[in-house]
Order: sequence, then structure tokens, then C-alpha cells
Amino acid sequence: MKTKQLLFFALVMLCISFTAQAQRGVRIGYIDMEYILENVPEYTEASTQLEGKVQRWKQDIEKKQKAIDQMKLNLSNERVLLTKELVEEREEEIKIEEDEMLKYQQDRFGPNGDLMIQRRQLVQPIQDQVFNIVQEIAEAKKFDFIFDKSADVVMLFAAERNDISDQVLRSINRAAKRTEAVNKKEKREIEARDDLSMEEDAAVTEREEAIEAKKDEREKIMEERKRVRDSIREAKKLEFETRRQRLLDERKRRQDSILEARQNRNNPPGAGDGEEDGDGGGR
Repeated sequence: MKTKQLLFFALVMLCISFTAQAQRGVRIGYIDMEYILENVPEYTEASTQLEGKVQRWKQDIEKKQKAIDQMKLNLSNERVLLTKELVEEREEEIKIEEDEMLKYQQDRFGPNGDLMIQRRQLVQPIQDQVFNIVQEIAEAKKFDFIFDKSADVVMLFAAERNDISDQVLRSINRAAKRTEAVNKKEKREIEARDDLSMEEDAAVTEREEAIEAKKDEREKIMEERKRVRDSIREAKKLEFETRRQRLLDERKRRQDSILEARQNRNNPPGAGDGEEDGDGGGR
């Protein structure tokens, strides 16, 4: 840490000497890498996925530790019943399980474990992109020095006007949009935005957000109207089906009534009894 502090103060003294020699103000800027990373969507999404892996790894280690603790408890309870050879065999099994758990822990969370490797893989492309963008901004804006606020270099004071983090973020987002652009018109619009100052770009962004908000509001209104129309249409459909079913039921009842009346006319009550009486009289 002391070495980095000395380096920082040496740079400050160098800036002062540049001022005396060139008789002009030395331009010093800084970035906040943590702020930049937190506002890059690809990084936050990948970080969330990595955190999910970390939680699963921790759960695996907890399960292994619980299993080992149970093996130790079982051995403690059964030790008096076991021979010396069996005790040594159980202890060897526990030692093997403990070694495997420690290896798993090192493979996941050690200095060269999966967590460190995947974090480097996650951060490295963005750091490289930031480095290139910082070079471009420094040359275009005539900065003499640009520091990383989130690094170990101690910054006793940093004026906000010297913070170029948002400029770096804007360049990263523009690069992503250029990659996503589907036609030449979109690419020309993105390139035109690159020539705007921060204030002009903020004003354009504000107008775009206002337009997008109005568009979202119109879509919500249209969606609500569609929902109401669908609800009315569904209610009318249900009413029609109910009325149709009622008419069908009524028609069925009339048909059943007519059929029953016809059957009663063809087979009047007592007709069979009369025939039997006639036959009996003949005999």
C-alpha cells in the first residue's frame, strides 16, 4: 500500500513539474471501474449466473461436511463395539472424505479455483474495452493522467467534473448498440450520437426516454382497450351460448312431450285387459 501511495504522490509531483514547465494546467481524470461494471448489463447478468454457481458450490460443501460429521458421530457411538482394525478403517474412510471435500473447496474457491478464473474471464473483456476507451478519451480530451478510483491508489480528493466513468459507459453501450444494429440507418444514428457532448447526449437521451414513455403509455391504453373488448366479446359469446342451449333444451322437451303423447295414443291404458276378457268369454 505504501508503495502505491508513494507512486501516487510521485505522479502528483510530476504533474506539478509539468505545470511549471509547460505553463498550462495538467488535466487529470479518473474512472470508477466498480461503477462501470455495475452498469454494464452483460456483466451484471453474468455475475448473477456466477453467484448462482457459487451458492450451489457452497451447498455441495455443506452437504459433504454434514456427511463427514455424521460419519464421525457414528464412529464415536460405535467405537466400543468395533475392533481396532474396523476403527482404523472407518477413520481412513473419514480421512478420504475430508481430503475430497478440501480438494473440492480448493478447486472451487482457491486462488486458482473456478471462482477466480471465471471472475477474471468475466471482468477481463470489459477491462480491456475500458482501457482502449480511456486511451481514446485521453487523446481526444487532452488528459495527462487518468486514474481508477476503485483501485488501491489513494485519492484524497476527486472533483466530480473529472470523472469520465459515464463517458466510458456511453462508449461501451454505443459499441454494444453498433453490434446490435441491423441496418445502415441505425449505425449512422449511433455514429451521429458519438459526436455529441455529454450534455447534448443527455438531452437527446431524455427526449428519447420521454418518447419511449409516451409509447409505453399508448401501448398500455391500447392493451386495456383490447382487454375490455375481449371481455365484452366473451360476455356476449357466453350469453349467446347460454341462450342457444336454453332453446335446444326447450326444443328437446317439446319433442319428448310429443313423442310421449303419440305413444299414449297408440297404447291407451287398459287396451290389453279388454282383449283378455273377450277371449275368456268365447271359451
